[in-house]
Amino acid sequence: MISAELLLHAYRNGVFPMAIEGGEIAWFSPDPRAIIPIDERFHVPHGLRRTLKRGRFEIRIDTAFERVIRRCSWRKDTWISDVIIASYTNLHRKGHAHSVEAWLDGELAGGLYGVAVGGAFFGESMFHDVTDASKVALHALVERLRERGFALLDTQWTTPHLQCFGAYEMPRPEYLDALEIAVEAPCRFTG
Repeated sequence: MISAELLLHAYRNGVFPMAIEGGEIAWFSPDPRAIIPIDERFHVPHGLRRTLKRGRFEIRIDTAFERVIRRCSWRKDTWISDVIIASYTNLHRKGHAHSVEAWLDGELAGGLYGVAVGGAFFGESMFHDVTDASKVALHALVERLRERGFALLDTQWTTPHLQCFGAYEMPRPEYLDALEIAVEAPCRFTG
């Protein structure tokens, strides 16, 4: 297991772990770094607006963290190994890793997990079993980060899916400057 102290030190410095082939843990710091804007630049696609208006999903925070991370690992090619699951579950128990969950009719339908350090949130992975559930969870995450004064939502690498929400890339020097400020902010994800 990766210690909570090492994980938090890594995040504060723009580095994160992933399991690679054979289960070995490798450390990454992409350049450029993908960011989802928390401010008015966050884009809510039209289809998601309709889904949100219907109010089908119930959002819960940290009620099924281990289920969320395990469900995120159900991919053919995954970086979420048993070591990653154990390490982040431990980080969750210590109050630093969190899940945002979308529930439908009492069942976990989708969600995401990540790490909060100061005013920075590092999104790790998301999943959905019901259409739009992970998008609703992402929207709820952004709303929560706004309400609590967070400055940075890091998504590591950009994807076409994340670009639909306004994700953009930031060069490493600029990212590290923003990160240094964000991690010192007195923000709380829960409580």
